Amino acid sequence: MKITVVGAGNVGATCADVLASREIANEIVLLDIKEGFAEGKALDIWQTAPINLYDSRTVGSTNDYGMTKDSDVVVITSGLPRKPGMSRDDLIATNAGIVKTVTENIVAHSPNAIIIVVSNPLDVMTYCAFLNAKMDSKKVFGMAGILDTARYRAFLASELNVSPKDIQAVLMGGHGDTMVPLPRYTTVSGIPVTELIEEEKLNEIIERTKFGGGEIVKLLGTSAWYAPGAAAAQMVEAIVRDQKRIFPVCAWLQGEYGMKDIYLGVPVVLGKNGIEKIIELHLNDAEKALLAESAEAVKSVMDVLDNMNANA
Repeated sequence: MKITVVGAGNVGATCADVLASREIANEIVLLDIKEGFAEGKALDIWQTAPINLYDSRTVGSTNDYGMTKDSDVVVITSGLPRKPGMSRDDLIATNAGIVKTVTENIVAHSPNAIIIVVSNPLDVMTYCAFLNAKMDSKKVFGMAGILDTARYRAFLASELNVSPKDIQAVLMGGHGDTMVPLPRYTTVSGIPVTELIEEEKLNEIIERTKFGGGEIVKLLGTSAWYAPGAAAAQMVEAIVRDQKRIFPVCAWLQGEYGMKDIYLGVPVVLGKNGIEKIIELHLNDAEKALLAESAEAVKSVMDVLDNMNANA
């Protein structure tokens, strides 16, 4: 089993490190455009193997896609990180060009690979990868919901003073300020969260979750990496080990939830074939309205990419 992570920055290197330490694959290839960067990160990760006691081999490459040949899963983290004051939409022109090039090279060397996109702006970069991969949408999807629900669950665990292991949650919509956390589908060991927390406090946590990425950017001066890297690795593990796990994933909708031709966060079953099923929840009117609003925001950014391509 071979996994490639494109982009050896903070998110990519964290993802590779988690994959290696959990022995998700025999070989993990870390690739970057910066000379020697991926090689150095990969070597550093490999040297933790005797300490953390694992066998997965991590190797690095400077832009040599030949080393990625016959990868089973590819994680794309390439692109510029968000800086303070920069919206996700500001990143689109530059990062679309990067994701296009990466996707074409990946498909040329690993035509059967499953592609997971982590680059920002997430929803539109996943759409960009799909357009250029020219493969089944069930094999091209984005990581957003796992990260967003992790933040939501972490905030709830802190507020309730319980283990985050016991909190389950579903979150839908775009990755960003218009995401749609669903309190009705949030439980703590099967107990509805609404029975354990005041509505006002729960709404505060939901708002904090929506702007969770921005909070990290303000504190660090750059985007988060530990949680995003671990979230991407969790998706890879579900695929490689055919776990059939239910995760919120940025997926290509073709009629589900009454939406068509849009990449949007929805719950899916992840297994060896990628997205094996899109789960349609029975949303109430308020939830449907929030999801429609989120979809409209995502579609407007997808339209920017479509117009760029049309004028290219």
